[in-house]
Amino acid sequence: MKEEVVIIKYGAGNLFSARAVVERLGYPVVLSDDPAVVSAATRVIFPGVGQARSAMERLRARGLDDVIPALRVPVLGICLGMQLMCARSEEGDTPGLGVFPLEVKRVPGGYRTPHVGWNRLEQLSSPLFDGIDEGTWAYFVHSYFVPASPVQIASCTYHAPFSAAIRRDNFFGCQFHPEKSGDAGERIIRNFLEWKP
Repeated sequence: MKEEVVIIKYGAGNLFSARAVVERLGYPVVLSDDPAVVSAATRVIFPGVGQARSAMERLRARGLDDVIPALRVPVLGICLGMQLMCARSEEGDTPGLGVFPLEVKRVPGGYRTPHVGWNRLEQLSSPLFDGIDEGTWAYFVHSYFVPASPVQIASCTYHAPFSAAIRRDNFFGCQFHPEKSGDAGERIIRNFLEWKP
């Protein structure tokens, strides 16, 4: 029997697209903002759409700001979820969860924001991308980004090369939306669900 997946529900997530993909892959799914449920999960998806400061306020109000960094099971942060796992965001000068010792930056002036659309994934270097070819297209919607860094496991170029995905131990983060990236995105989510620490 496939293990249950907990998707964190905190008022800032693209919950339904993520849930639909996980269910299509045959996994039972629970949507929860209960710290006890998230703490007991065997696999967690941390989605996010919206503004960093208000999202962090909602996480703190639910006690999830302490729970998420302490998780020892596989965790996948998506878009804002990935950014909130970093140390700080320029968006509202917001302290993050500190899983990744990185700062989230605003896309420089002169470039259209949000950055919306399909861009190529390059420099793939993780089991998350097993079966995914260099140059595969993924769907992005964001005005802030994580610069290239040593924990980067995929890159993309918009204004400059930036981290399309990052990893530290059991924590993975995707700046793009795998749940909206067609067959390739579904394969990435499958890889996450099947990954064994």
